[in-house]
Amino acid sequence: MKQNLLIINAHQFHEGISPGNLNRLLVATIQTEMEARGFNVRHTIIEQGYDITEEVDKHVWADIVILQAPVYWFGAPWIYKKYADEVFTAGLVQQKLIIDDGRTRQDPGKQYGTGGKMRGKKYMISVTWNAPAESFGNKNQTLFAGRTVDDVFLGNTANYKFCGAEVLPSFSCFDVVKNANVEKDLQRLKQHLAAYVFTENTITQNILESA
Repeated sequence: MKQNLLIINAHQFHEGISPGNLNRLLVATIQTEMEARGFNVRHTIIEQGYDITEEVDKHVWADIVILQAPVYWFGAPWIYKKYADEVFTAGLVQQKLIIDDGRTRQDPGKQYGTGGKMRGKKYMISVTWNAPAESFGNKNQTLFAGRTVDDVFLGNTANYKFCGAEVLPSFSCFDVVKNANVEKDLQRLKQHLAAYVFTENTITQNILESA
């Protein structure tokens, strides 16, 4: 059976600053790579609007969710936070993405964050930065002081981990404003997908289906 991928494009347009061309190119590249390996692909473009219940159902349908977003003021655009609040709250109310926080009065020792229904699913962020790569993972850098992109985006990925999904290593295009290298970034993206998204089980399943 084919696996399902949901790509969420969280780009938010800003005249003269962020038209969204790079994020659209990255989305298209992800789709091409995934479809070439037999994935079913669906999209959500947050800026174009969405139905909350449909988005919950897309998350139920998806085996893998990839968020593509520019980094605005050290996080995804605010429209993504609104989207996440609405979708995950509905997913809780409908009991489709999560039941509760995992704790019960009968079992007070159970860990917080173990009530999710997304176990077996995976989540990955792909983001574009003005910041250069050397800003991360280096304690001598003033701003992030040794923190990685995954550290900086913990508040984003925690939504999915809280619901039981596995969080994959993030992908970043760095220095896209002052020193962009789109061709190299696209090649790195393909390598990242090959390393972290196309698991051995996925490859084996696709081979069996095409035999």
